[in-house]
Amino acid sequence: MPSAPPLRLAVVLSHPTQYYSPWFRWVQAETKLQLRVFYLWDFGISAQRDPKFQTTFRWDVDLLSGYESEFVPNVARDRGTHHIRGLNNPEITARLAAWGPSAVLMFGYKSVTHLRVLAWARRKSVPLHFRGDSHLLGRGALPPATRLVLRLLFRQFAAFLPVGAANRAYFTALGVPERKLFLAPHAVNAAHFDPTRPADRAAAEQLRRDLGLGSKTRVVLFAGKLVPEKQPAELLTAFITLAQPETALVFVGEGPEKDRLIQIARAAPGPGTIHFLPFANQSEMPSRYLLADLFVLPSRGHYETWGLAVNEAMHMGVPALVSDRVGCQADLVEAGKTGWVFRATDSLDLQAQLRAALDCLADPAQAALLRKRVQARIAGYTYTHATSGLLAALSSVGPPP
Repeated sequence: MPSAPPLRLAVVLSHPTQYYSPWFRWVQAETKLQLRVFYLWDFGISAQRDPKFQTTFRWDVDLLSGYESEFVPNVARDRGTHHIRGLNNPEITARLAAWGPSAVLMFGYKSVTHLRVLAWARRKSVPLHFRGDSHLLGRGALPPATRLVLRLLFRQFAAFLPVGAANRAYFTALGVPERKLFLAPHAVNAAHFDPTRPADRAAAEQLRRDLGLGSKTRVVLFAGKLVPEKQPAELLTAFITLAQPETALVFVGEGPEKDRLIQIARAAPGPGTIHFLPFANQSEMPSRYLLADLFVLPSRGHYETWGLAVNEAMHMGVPALVSDRVGCQADLVEAGKTGWVFRATDSLDLQAQLRAALDCLADPAQAALLRKRVQARIAGYTYTHATSGLLAALSSVGPPP
């Protein structure tokens, strides 16, 4: 009997990212899937300005080699993912038809191109799989009209790949049956975030010297867009209020809040020190995490659907302090064991949890135990685990036609 042909999986994704490109490369190398990614925009590959980072950049790591991909022309005037017409790729269905996928994996649905793909796949009886990371943390129930639309939309998909507990609960609340849910946890490129790499360790030690940080200084790190939704000012205020000796707060990033943060920091009486570093590209981030004893993601915005920077920090052995609206907190951040969680709208709770974290990290034995627990927890969030969920989802709808 001849063997069945390998399954051909078409992935439809807005643009190359530092999180998914290494996963696609891993899938290509470690499975029998025939994979091709159809990109709808060239953000991250060509130098473009990010309005929230207030920086023009392109990612400085390889995002395209090791797997098949193609860019589908985007005819939108205002390209991007910030509005429904920002991804408008009329050729997408012809490109998909020419390649002949056995299944399609869609990342998102909020563009005219995603809806075009959905309609094409339904007409051609090609199974649709969905990956998103939305949650309901801090939101409560969605408006009735939104729930109705999403329930109807989600009925079009054969399987879903939830990234964690909050995302799974979101799908369940919108009527997706358990038999269609296949956990594929959010993961980052663990090979890139390896705390033993000599070059990154040397860079972190040099950075510590440049900032004048002592060997016993406990370093709190914020890395990301300096925007109100991420609450960098609230973190800065909590740090200043605690006024703990032998501590430092380091901000890495750019954004509209930066000038205000610098003004607040200049007026701070101490004794902790506050430092601002510019936007760091992907190759520089491992050394920034190695500088830190604690990574903080204090977002209150509902858009913080997961917080993959927490994964990156934890691979480097760094515990996290996150708000209860950060999507990964139920999966990765266990209070007192792998990090700390505070109520997103409670500044006093942020201050209390930051104090608890710094007190714990002041004890070398407790800090070492915390790092071991962090690395044990993040070991379950790798491309191997994500791919297991993907393959289970694909198998659930049967062999290719």
